[in-house]
Amino acid sequence: MAKTSRKNSPSNASVQEAIGHAPVVLDIEGLSLNADDRRRLKHPLTGGLILFGRNWQSRAQVTQLCAEIKSIRPDVLICVDHEGGRVQRFRTDGFTHLPPMRALGEMWMKDGKKPEGHGAMAAMDSASACGYVLASELRACGVDLSFTPVLDLDWGESAVIGDRAFSGDARVATTLARAVMQGLLHGGMANCGKHFPGHGHVAADSHVAVPVDKRSLKAIMADDAKPYEWLSTVLTSVMPAHVIYPKVDSLPAGFSPRWLQDILRGQLGFTGAIFSDDLSMEGASVAGSHTQGAIAALNAGCDMVLLCNQSIKGGQAVD
Repeated sequence: MAKTSRKNSPSNASVQEAIGHAPVVLDIEGLSLNADDRRRLKHPLTGGLILFGRNWQSRAQVTQLCAEIKSIRPDVLICVDHEGGRVQRFRTDGFTHLPPMRALGEMWMKDGKKPEGHGAMAAMDSASACGYVLASELRACGVDLSFTPVLDLDWGESAVIGDRAFSGDARVATTLARAVMQGLLHGGMANCGKHFPGHGHVAADSHVAVPVDKRSLKAIMADDAKPYEWLSTVLTSVMPAHVIYPKVDSLPAGFSPRWLQDILRGQLGFTGAIFSDDLSMEGASVAGSHTQGAIAALNAGCDMVLLCNQSIKGGQAVD
């Protein structure tokens, strides 16, 4: 298993502990642990838990929930999908409602992409502040990792990505993502770039469909994958897309050794952890059952696999 060199990040130790022995990240049903949650939490294959809006009522409640989780499994990684904008699970009672990342890109563009311009500098400062606020508020409650930042480019095609993306320009997206990651680090949190190699060029939503991106490898690597190349040494973790790129592989990226081992690790030099996207999403259905999908993702090169609606019927998926 590849090891990251970023061992000094406060929450990076938790990422490394989790992938060292237990590859499954599960959800829980409600505001506190029930008997089934506790049983699953104690299972030796459970390495993480992911929280959703249904698990949030107040800062005190989620702090108590995280403390209870850690009392049972101190080594488990507590995660959440908390980016800002419309993908922010905790919004009230002391949590800052962060802007969508597109707002930072628009701030940058006021100066016509000039890195020395006031808009660009303000955008980078704001991005760093967003990362710091996001991390410090979550860490204060006991959450270890948020699956952020989004590195997808905004091609104007994908409604599910949309304003979650910084920009359609890979250089702007990379610069602002780096600033967010710096803020996360200052707040004591690692990072997760998603959705490798890029979800922004397809209209279909992988939560409910199997998106297909028919571009060539050369085209994808020249644009969408650039942030992963430029950030490869500072990304703590990466989440691949449930998107099929048929000119590269017949499998979605998260189940593809070609994408994860040959390209992400081999060509781009990424050495951090790889989390699968949610195996309960429709985009993962091509791999078979949840068990078959988990095995396929791990064999392809993922270090941890997410199953985000196993605790309830019709549950939420990670974004």
